[in-house]
Amino acid sequence: MNSGATTAVNIEVSRKRVPFSGDEPQTLGELFVKAAGKYPLDNALSYKKDGAWHSISSARMIARIENIAAGLYSPNIGRGDRAAILSANCPEWTLADAACQLTGIIDVPIYTTLSPASICYILRDSGAKVLFVENKSVWETIREILPECPALEKLVFYDASGIDAAVGISLAELENSGSELITKNPKLIEELSRGIKPDDTATLIYTSGTTGEPKGVMLSHMNLISNVIDAGARFDFTGHDKPLSVLPLSHVFERTGMYLYIHNGMRVHYAQSIEKVPENLQEVRPTLFVGVPRIFEKVYAQAKLKAAKASRLKERIFDWAIEIAKEQARLKTSGQAVPRMLAIKHSIADHLVYKKFREFFGGDLRHCISGGAALSDEIALIFTGAGVSIMQGYGLTETSPVISSNNIIDWRLGTVGKPIPNVEVRIAADGEIEARGPNVMLGYYNKPDATRETFTADGWFRTGDIGALDADGFLRITDRKKELFKTSGGKYIAPAPIEQMIKSSRFISQVVLIGSERKFASALIVPNFEQLESYAHLKGLHLKTPTEFCADPKIKDLLERQVAETTQGLAQFESVKKIALMENEFTVEGGELTPTLKIKRRVIDEKYKDVIDGIYS
Repeated sequence: MNSGATTAVNIEVSRKRVPFSGDEPQTLGELFVKAAGKYPLDNALSYKKDGAWHSISSARMIARIENIAAGLYSPNIGRGDRAAILSANCPEWTLADAACQLTGIIDVPIYTTLSPASICYILRDSGAKVLFVENKSVWETIREILPECPALEKLVFYDASGIDAAVGISLAELENSGSELITKNPKLIEELSRGIKPDDTATLIYTSGTTGEPKGVMLSHMNLISNVIDAGARFDFTGHDKPLSVLPLSHVFERTGMYLYIHNGMRVHYAQSIEKVPENLQEVRPTLFVGVPRIFEKVYAQAKLKAAKASRLKERIFDWAIEIAKEQARLKTSGQAVPRMLAIKHSIADHLVYKKFREFFGGDLRHCISGGAALSDEIALIFTGAGVSIMQGYGLTETSPVISSNNIIDWRLGTVGKPIPNVEVRIAADGEIEARGPNVMLGYYNKPDATRETFTADGWFRTGDIGALDADGFLRITDRKKELFKTSGGKYIAPAPIEQMIKSSRFISQVVLIGSERKFASALIVPNFEQLESYAHLKGLHLKTPTEFCADPKIKDLLERQVAETTQGLAQFESVKKIALMENEFTVEGGELTPTLKIKRRVIDEKYKDVIDGIYS
């Protein structure tokens, strides 16, 4: 696992950082131990089970981590070996991760939403010897592929209910055996963790494979700890903050967020599921919420729908309040004074509408942080004007992940902020964003050629994104380099900004721009059927099912007009000439979205080939 085997010497230079201070942890295992000593909490980790919230104290958290670490110890499993984690978010996910970091075992997080074939590929490619599995239900989805993973030696179940002893052991059994070993050898954990260096590989995270075969990204302790410290430097996080963990821990964005929570002594709460997030927000009342744009888009869409269903008057009041919010946010974020009359209107709108936005998040929110995909200016203005400021950041798995971020010191609409401390950004001649810093990966596991290709000759990491830096150093993302497509007329189109424009329509839930090597751009559109129901009722249209809505000429005409209205100002070659309405939402389970809800364009091109061909026939 030595990164030197897959990277050039100049890449090492790109990761230099001012050494950690004496107070800062040198490894991820040390991060947990130091945080528990500095912040002895009764409720370090909290989770909901059987209708009630339960907590794990800092002391108990460390004891369990050490027991798991000792339980993993065996002559065949040690430093540098891999242990995969296949589970939804829960305290056990974090405990298993920390235990691996304490012993030098490299963990491999796997999304539970991946297909068995994809999980098999990751297990085989990583050579994982241990697999942590959430429960019997998850195991049953992968049991048939396990014989194809010869390196696997041990299955450990967080919940072993209904699991035969011959299949694997429970986490409780592993902890008990580890506790016995520590009793016999009190210095065992110290011996296991001794010698782990900041530059050692800590984790192997497989990219979602939106454009090809997944690659295992090797991230070191230095990569992740530097990102925790540097990404949080311009925020005012304290031990009084209370986050709700929502995004999958298998994604480096939430994973690094978890380390940041622990490092700052926050009281972490795990959401039960995406479906339960609204309920959990009311119960936990978090001060910090990390999400992806799709979450904020859905919150807004639901609020608008609720107003529309209440009455025509309430819908008009809602729309008026939203325009006031956007106007006020534009002025404030550009440093301009807010006129007295606008301030009065904003105060009225706050009482009628905005407070409900804040109440959705529990009412105590201090910071919303968005990442994983581009946040539209429209959503950013609406939430900021409503008193729920969203700080948009930018990064990749390969950069641990944060490269830049808006924060309480520096914030600019339409940007992803300034580069965080110790990270540098430059723009290549073709517009590609390049970065270097201590957060940049060691390389791709067992893929030296792919590693070399993703770095420049002088050691800068090629992000694959197109963007620009303004005069004040704020970074703006234009599009994914690989997602740019060329029409048959030779014109290049960046789909993401156009999709963001179209999604500003309340009648549109999802949109994917198409047109590579075609005469013109078109769009696959998933309507917001709830909004369409309200519209149909108003217009006296007797439509009930998604099939009926998508087939109705009046609905198609409405959405064509919405597309034309939201994309005014585009160049002629960028304008969307035709649309196709889709009955079903693009989902992770359907394969059209990554686990962080980014569009898999290659999958959509293949899966909906007949629909796309029909547009151009």
